[in-house]
Amino acid sequence: MNPAPVVRLRALTRSFKQAGNTVQVLKGISFDIFPGEFVAIQGTSGSGKSTLLQIIGLLDRPSSGSYELAGRNVAHLDDDALSALRADTTGFVFQNFYLVAYATALENVFLPGFYSNKIQKNARERAEFLLKNVGLGDRKDFLPARLSGGQQQRVALARALFNEPALILADEPTGQLDSATSSDILDLLTKFNRQGQTIILVTHDAHTASYAKRRILISDGLIEKDELRASS
Repeated sequence: MNPAPVVRLRALTRSFKQAGNTVQVLKGISFDIFPGEFVAIQGTSGSGKSTLLQIIGLLDRPSSGSYELAGRNVAHLDDDALSALRADTTGFVFQNFYLVAYATALENVFLPGFYSNKIQKNARERAEFLLKNVGLGDRKDFLPARLSGGQQQRVALARALFNEPALILADEPTGQLDSATSSDILDLLTKFNRQGQTIILVTHDAHTASYAKRRILISDGLIEKDELRASS
C-alpha cells in the first residue's frame, strides 16, 4: 500500500482580478507528491509556478479545487490555523535567505521553534547539529553579515530543517549564488533527500531542476510534463 501523499492537489485553479478583467493563472493543476520524493516544479516567468508555490506553501489560497497538506484539507482553515499548519509541516528556503541580521547563525536556525506547536527539547543542540550537517559548525556564533551568500543559504537550509518538517519548499534557492556555490547547495538538498526528506524545488532553470528525481513542467497555468529523471 502506498503511503499517503504529503501534497495532494486536485483541479486547482487561481484567478486574479486585473483592470476589471479576470486573469486565470492556474487552470486545473492535479498531482500528488509522496514522502521522500525530490520534485522540481519548473517554469518560465509567467508560467504560474510562483502562484503554485504560494498555494503549496499556504501563503495563498486557490480559487477552486482542493489541496491537502500532510493529510489535512486546507480549504476551510482560517488564517491562524494555516499559519500553525505551515509552521509545523513546511520548511522554506528562499532565494534571498531572509536571515535575521542581529541574530547569530545558531539563533537563526532555532528561530522556527518559536512559531511551531512542536515541542523542541534541546533546541540549541539540534541547531548545532544541523549547522554541522551543512558544514557550518565553526560559524555558529557569526552574524549573517560575516557570512558569504552560500554560507547564509546553508544557515537558511538548516533553519528549514529545524522543526523536522514533512516538506521542504525551496524557492529558487540558488538564484543569488555563483555556479560552484549553487552546486554545493543543490548537493546538500540531494543529501537530505537521500536521508528521507521530501523536497519541492521551484525553479526556472533546467540545470537546477535536473537535481530532482522528478520534474513537473508548468506552462501557461497547466502541467506540460510530469516525468521521472532517467536513472544514471
